[in-house]
Amino acid sequence: MTTDDRLHELFVEAMTSLASGVAVITARKPDGRPCGLAVTAVTSYSAHPPSLLVSVAHVSRCHDALACARRFGVHILRSDELSLAHRFADRRAEDKFGGLDWSWDGDVPELAGTLAYLRCRRSANFARYDHTVLIGDLEGGRLEHGEPLLYARRRMDWLLRRETE
Repeated sequence: MTTDDRLHELFVEAMTSLASGVAVITARKPDGRPCGLAVTAVTSYSAHPPSLLVSVAHVSRCHDALACARRFGVHILRSDELSLAHRFADRRAEDKFGGLDWSWDGDVPELAGTLAYLRCRRSANFARYDHTVLIGDLEGGRLEHGEPLLYARRRMDWLLRRETE
């Protein structure tokens, strides 16, 4: 095993212990259809102005639409939305929006019922290695009640539970 292989294995294993929220990122494709993908690489970027950072793999079918879109949506998933997360994580699915409750928020596909929906205006993006980093300034959205869906240890079914009072 080479040093590069050991570093890669160390990195991958260490990152499995870093719990992340699960989100679905959406945008409008140039042909007008919606696209979306499940991600765990989303985080707050700045509080002033409120902005997010999202990392999107170049191999994603939504990559080009997200990298070019003026606006995109970030849907933070609730703990009971595991099936929605799997749907948008499935690389083979042709129509991820089929049969779902969603609508257009201007030019951004908005999924109904998620824990949070944040509409962002892309303020910057850059390609680095095998991903493109998007920075989006918050324009609007909504927040619902519930607990977030978490991803850790290669599992997307970890639930955050409230402590008993």
